[in-house]
Amino acid sequence: MTTFDAGPVTLERVREFVWEIPQTGEMRVPARVLASEALLEEIAEDRSLQQLRNTTHLPGIRNYALCMPDGHQGYGFPVGGVAGIDAEDGCISPGAVGYDINCGVRMVRTDLDYDDVRGREAELVDRLFEAVPTGLGGGGVHQGTMADVEAILERGMDWALEAGYAVPEDLAHCEDEGRRPEGDATAVSQKARDRGKNQLGSLGSGNHFLEVQRVTDIFRPDVAAEFGLRADQVVVLIHCGSRGLGHQVCTDYLREVEQTHQGLLDQLPEKELAAAPAGSQLADAYYRAMCAAINFAWVNRQLITHQTRQVFADVFDAEWEDLGMDLLYDVAHNIAKTERHEVAVGPADDGATGREERELYVHRKGATRSFPAGRPELPPAYRDVGQPVVIPGSMGAGSYILRGGEESLAETFGSTAHGAGRLMSRTQAKDEFWGEDVKQDLRERQQVYVKAQSGATVAEEAPGVYKDVDEVIRVSDALGIGDRVARTFPVCNIKG
Repeated sequence: MTTFDAGPVTLERVREFVWEIPQTGEMRVPARVLASEALLEEIAEDRSLQQLRNTTHLPGIRNYALCMPDGHQGYGFPVGGVAGIDAEDGCISPGAVGYDINCGVRMVRTDLDYDDVRGREAELVDRLFEAVPTGLGGGGVHQGTMADVEAILERGMDWALEAGYAVPEDLAHCEDEGRRPEGDATAVSQKARDRGKNQLGSLGSGNHFLEVQRVTDIFRPDVAAEFGLRADQVVVLIHCGSRGLGHQVCTDYLREVEQTHQGLLDQLPEKELAAAPAGSQLADAYYRAMCAAINFAWVNRQLITHQTRQVFADVFDAEWEDLGMDLLYDVAHNIAKTERHEVAVGPADDGATGREERELYVHRKGATRSFPAGRPELPPAYRDVGQPVVIPGSMGAGSYILRGGEESLAETFGSTAHGAGRLMSRTQAKDEFWGEDVKQDLRERQQVYVKAQSGATVAEEAPGVYKDVDEVIRVSDALGIGDRVARTFPVCNIKG
């Protein structure tokens, strides 16, 4: 197959797993989809490809607009989308980051084997559900003051360390050491701060979860050893974001951008791509507010980690340190950050395309940073081996740990997928599945224990709702943008 016809969009095959929407009309760059033919068929079922093509109209976009193998329709910008936009003459788009700013994942290792938890799954899932607030609305681990919220927005994990919720090694194994220094509490509205105040240390709802897992496969033993992973090991995966605070930040700035930069909005094919020009007052304010929400999300996941450690300590009658509950890594997958990347510029004098390093707003919406070894942003523990990348799958299919691939910088601005990617909407899922049946089937067939606020939540997150995570990872590994290191499978899972 050399072309793929998706109705209003036709893609050309560049090479295996790389498909391109050629630059035409008002497109500023081509668009690329990284997928197998099977995944591309699924991506083409919704508006993902049209949204990706629309993204190429954003001023300052460089190289390509990209869709990762797990892509599906989002708000304006496809989930699984990556765009590197010039930080000097481009723009920043709140919709290309999304409402759940710094939704991300972290993995905590343990020294436990699967046999240590076998037979105790029900106790463990009940205790975790009691200890970690879930669902919509308020309720968190830390009932702090507004001064706490403001400190968290500006200091991130440094606050958690001082408050006794973290140890220094947690910061050393978190993206950006758990703090964006540009975070500015004054750029975050009072309404957003109020929404976040009572949600510190909570999972929220939707696809967010806390999952105890076991390592089932090791693909690269040398890298796994560097990551502290081994077969049959018990690990914990936490997936959540900035809760109502981040949602409000996105809402506030989308409205303001639409009102203030109507001229730019009129140039875009979709209102939901509303963007503020780089260097404008509003672009700077949004970036500071977004970085503050990023800091909030890192602390949110840290407080859940703290609760999880306490539960394990109680259940297994040992200090969490003695159980080896160290943070492997925490990485965001809804974020825009200034990074330096090599991009195509101009035609050179000899007619060939030249390249230069530029500072970009790298928008990753449902995409994970995946830097290879040697990148200075990586923590010392992983600088020589490459960044850990954690890719959650469904409750019935397991998850993956990758390491940043050597081709990621050239292909995807140092990015890969963020999960399996949805196949059906939440409404469709609730029509298709019954939550109690899903729970019973997981427990009886796969020994996975699930607890949630409602059966509807379980139905929305049924394994059949998601794409084949194995296929997503196969594409990432083959392209060299994220290398398979290990695979895990659920033991027990709590959801909102």
